[in-house]
Amino acid sequence: MSTPVKKVPIHLQSSQTRLLIKNGKIVNENEITDGDIYIEDGVIKQLGRNLIIPGGTRTIDARGRYVMPGGIDPHTHFEFEFMGTKSVDDFYHGTKAAIAGGTTTIIDFAFPKPGESPLDAYHTYRLKADGKVCCDYGLHVCLTGWSDQVKKDMDLLCRDHGVNSFKLFMCYDFMVDDGELYSAFEHCKNLGAIAQVHAENGKIIIKNAEKLIAKGVTGPEGHEISRPEEVEAEAVNRACVIAKQVDCPLYIVHMMSAEAVEALQSHRNRYGGNVYGETLACALAIDGRQCRHECFAHAAGHILSPPLRSNAQTPTMLMKFLQADILQVTGSDNCTFNQSQKALGKNDFRKIPNGVNGVEDRMSVIWEKGVHAGIIDPSRFVAITSTNAAKIYNLFPRKGVIAVGSDADIVIWNANETRTISAKTHHQAVDFNVFEGMTCHGVPEYVIVNGRVCVDEGQLRVAEGHGRFIETPVFPPYVYDPEKYITLLTEHKNGTVEQNTQNFQKIHLEQYSCETPTFPESVVNTPSCRGARPEGQRNIQESTFSVSEELDVDKKTSTRVRHPPGGKSSGFW
Repeated sequence: MSTPVKKVPIHLQSSQTRLLIKNGKIVNENEITDGDIYIEDGVIKQLGRNLIIPGGTRTIDARGRYVMPGGIDPHTHFEFEFMGTKSVDDFYHGTKAAIAGGTTTIIDFAFPKPGESPLDAYHTYRLKADGKVCCDYGLHVCLTGWSDQVKKDMDLLCRDHGVNSFKLFMCYDFMVDDGELYSAFEHCKNLGAIAQVHAENGKIIIKNAEKLIAKGVTGPEGHEISRPEEVEAEAVNRACVIAKQVDCPLYIVHMMSAEAVEALQSHRNRYGGNVYGETLACALAIDGRQCRHECFAHAAGHILSPPLRSNAQTPTMLMKFLQADILQVTGSDNCTFNQSQKALGKNDFRKIPNGVNGVEDRMSVIWEKGVHAGIIDPSRFVAITSTNAAKIYNLFPRKGVIAVGSDADIVIWNANETRTISAKTHHQAVDFNVFEGMTCHGVPEYVIVNGRVCVDEGQLRVAEGHGRFIETPVFPPYVYDPEKYITLLTEHKNGTVEQNTQNFQKIHLEQYSCETPTFPESVVNTPSCRGARPEGQRNIQESTFSVSEELDVDKKTSTRVRHPPGGKSSGFW
């Protein structure tokens, strides 16, 4: 009996064909260049002009459009069980919405349930996500306590499961103390991982909230009052100080206030330090006055932690921090709850489930408030929505750049088109949108995910389960200085190397495909060494891309950014 042939839906056949994008302005973090892009088998194969391509190739004319790397949202919470309920956007609806907005990779958080280990939480989230995701995804793992078992799980997650980042909380019921932060940071450093923190002083928040409730302040307005800017700033400073003691790279998630960012910058100015800051799309577009709205559903719909700030100037200040590279990354912190779920805190603001939408609207909102407003240029937009996250989490240059050998995750962006955001038209499962009624200039006209055209002239066509889990290797070279760690390797010639040097050697032997580790001379170059690699494995570092040769810049228009974000002129990466 013959096996029936499985028919491929018409809208998925693009994954099996070739694609040429012509006449667009190709935007990377350090330049804007006119050129064409040829894609085959989900990978960028050629860049330049007058490309020689096979017959049967679909052509998209991107004249008058920006062609950019797909967005990377490093902060989502899909199917998250939190505060007595579960976020309504699952991995299908969440990644579908991400693609609709121009994001082609997300990194979610595996959060352990009470009594569940970090390793088991990772497996739980893989089971949730693998059959549903429409785009590629990775996982951070949350640490809700500290023990020898947690330490062992971290080892296994880094070594065997493609995790290189761990999040700790300085508030909520699962907050860790300073000693636990110190131990976790130290172990992250030994593993070559990224330590993340939710920075708010949880004990002060508890006391403030108790006082407010006792005074009869029970509505959503009490949320921000109990979590003032100085409480966020204090925790940022404390986390930076602890990380400095063990020389651990630190990534502070969802920074929401100017005072907190100033604390980060003050620490960086005084001590240097390998500290990265992320802010959110909602923080760049709206402020905390929405949480004082007379309608409970409206006010509660804007509750997240740290809170939106009531200072109307905060969104602009945060955008300027991004422009100046004081902050490096934007996420959505998409953690959505319907109005009925938000009503759990009707009589006590402490019980309002924390979280807002943003995964679908992040790119358009940041373009509107950043590029259209004249604060940042398109190259910086690419850096803060894609490239910097790819670098920090060691996905670059597979993700976050348009280059030969990179994944064909691409957005063709129409900067002249507008759209008005509404819960009535968005693709998320949630019934509320914090950006309701906002008109944005800048629309993803085409979104290409692994070579598949998933948004085609504005029409969304995705397939559940067609995304992949993407490993995030340890010791990202843009975070852990290669020169410093190559010294460690040479110091342990007797074969009894420590765990961190074993991890470092393992990942860099694979990543650079050489018998001995070879590192880029600067952050905007990739090594060209050639050597044996496992059969069938694509060497994402080996690229024939050359701006001067492939794009023939002497003959083509090219605009270079004077201080490329993440480039060697900034001195940060």
